[in-house]
Amino acid sequence: MTFAFGGASIDGSAYTDVVDLAGRSPSWVDTAVAAWSAYGLAVFALLMVLGWWQARRTGAVTALAAPVAVVLAYGVDAALKLVVREDRPCRNLRVRTLEACPAPGDWSFPSNHSAIAAATAVALVFVSRRLGAVAAVAALAMAASRAWVGVHYPHDVAVGVLVGVLVASAAMILLRRWARTLARHLSATVLRPLLAAP
Repeated sequence: MTFAFGGASIDGSAYTDVVDLAGRSPSWVDTAVAAWSAYGLAVFALLMVLGWWQARRTGAVTALAAPVAVVLAYGVDAALKLVVREDRPCRNLRVRTLEACPAPGDWSFPSNHSAIAAATAVALVFVSRRLGAVAAVAALAMAASRAWVGVHYPHDVAVGVLVGVLVASAAMILLRRWARTLARHLSATVLRPLLAAP
């Protein structure tokens, strides 16, 4: 038997309010939010590619560091999931959700989607403030969507965003300090074509 932490005592009523609001919303709103929740991470990948494309003459190393920062944030987030082992709210509370409840053992805290989205936004700020701002708005929408579809408590998404922001900020600051050294090393590898425009 698996013993897991239940997060309902933290903000279970707020979660229920959000899920109830989703249940009363027009179907087109729910469809749009559910689609964003399920497939929106692809937009963040595209934003990173766009960031690299724009920065390939002057800041390609920083742009190439963005996915590294995101992977690190995901790793920290996943490790926290294994330590805390919080059950999904849709397992503990009797609610009807837009998205099917994940299987037992697919822990809730913190939200991977929120961490990845927030980390992408922070990493992109180091590449392009404009892209970073777009990604930040998209990241907030992603975090909100995860509670809206019923798979996360509000505190799951809030901490997921915090993890993404902190880890990506630290990673990008460190990687930016070593940008010239990394550029020299990478220019001697198969990644050289990614460092400069043709």
